[in-house]
Amino acid sequence: MAQFSIGEVEKVSGVKAHVLRYWEEIEPSLAPQKDIGGRRSYTLRDVQMILRIKHLIHEQHLTISEARRRVIEEADMRPEDADKLHEINEMRGELLNMFHEMEACKNKNKMNSQTNR
Repeated sequence: MAQFSIGEVEKVSGVKAHVLRYWEEIEPSLAPQKDIGGRRSYTLRDVQMILRIKHLIHEQHLTISEARRRVIEEADMRPEDADKLHEINEMRGELLNMFHEMEACKNKNKMNSQTNR
C-alpha cells in the first residue's frame, strides 16, 4: 500500500504541514501512522480525505467544523451514495493529476522561453 510523508502530502494537496497536523487533531478519522521517530506516514485514503476537507473549506467555503460534520455524514452514507462519491473522488484525482501535468508543462515552457532570450 502506498505511503506518503507529510512533505509529499503537502506538495500534492497544497496544504501546509502545520495545517495537516491541526486537521489530524480535529478529524479523528484522519490519523496517519507514526514511526518510532514520530514521522507521519499517510495512506492514499488519508490523502483523499485531506483533499476532500480542503475542497469543503476552500471551494465550498465551509468552516472547519462544518467540513468535519460533512465528512462524518459522508462516512455514514448508503453504499450506493458512497459509490457515487468514490467516482467523484476518482475524477477529482484525475483532474488534479492533469492540473499538475499542465503546470509542469507551463513551467517547462516558461523556462525554455527564458533560456532562448
